[in-house]
Amino acid sequence: MSKVILINGSPNEFGCTYTGLREIEAVLNRHGIDTEIIQIGEGPAAGCNGCNACAHTGKCRHDDKVNYILDMLDDIDGIVVGSPVYYAAASGQVTAFLDRLFWSAGTRMAGKVGAMMVSCRRAGSTAALDQLYKYFAIAAMPMATSQYWPMIHGNTPEEVKQDLEGMQVLRFLGENMAWLIAAIQAGRQAGIPAPIREERVRTNFIR
Repeated sequence: MSKVILINGSPNEFGCTYTGLREIEAVLNRHGIDTEIIQIGEGPAAGCNGCNACAHTGKCRHDDKVNYILDMLDDIDGIVVGSPVYYAAASGQVTAFLDRLFWSAGTRMAGKVGAMMVSCRRAGSTAALDQLYKYFAIAAMPMATSQYWPMIHGNTPEEVKQDLEGMQVLRFLGENMAWLIAAIQAGRQAGIPAPIREERVRTNFIR
């Protein structure tokens, strides 16, 4: 069975971001995809300090839910990241968390389907989405999109549910994600090889 994890980057475990993630989750479940919502927590999340211990151990030196995800990473097919909008950006918790998750994962994210959604009262959502997009884009992950930017509006879960367009956008994102996962699996079964990765070239711009 396919599996997708949904990361709740809000310190409010059952708030607006959770409500949006549940809307996506319901669609994935309808397509027979197993899911798990992982909430980062309400406390401070450690940021990456560049120690590079993960390059040798495959795990982050901060033993929290980053390592929980790394342990299951080879068995999941997609990741959805949800965040509230703080000052036109994703939350500090989810930013610190994703910095460590993606750095520790190395090339293991490649080929998994990524998706994101944000929750805000009024504005700043597209800037936050742009920030989250970059994690998937640098990790060779195909991304599930929707018919509009995946954002919901409201101060409470009850208000979010009244954002009929936003909730519809999230449901279609779930549909696209389920379709992409099925298409990738069908390609593997048909013998289509994964993209060829060249040996990494690393340069800077100082001579």
